[in-house]
Amino acid sequence: MASTPLLEGFCSDQDWRAYGHCAEIDPEVWFAVGAREHKFAKKICHTCPVRQQCLEYAMEIPVDYGVWGGLTERERRRFRRQAGAEGWRALLSA
Repeated sequence: MASTPLLEGFCSDQDWRAYGHCAEIDPEVWFAVGAREHKFAKKICHTCPVRQQCLEYAMEIPVDYGVWGGLTERERRRFRRQAGAEGWRALLSA
């Protein structure tokens, strides 16, 4: 996932949130428990210009609920386990 050059350097802290596609959608979509809702949310995430920043935020905190950066909480936990000693940041930059 490459970062968006236009937003690079501009998005400090959590400014990126204003540019997320999620800002225009009912928040319930991102925190629903069903597979159908997850699929819908992830579809929106895959076209989002700040997906990378969103995923980095969710991994850094870590956020244990909802769809962030196109991954569910279960997928983010798996991502952390797979990263192992190298850490999740190494996998994101690969």
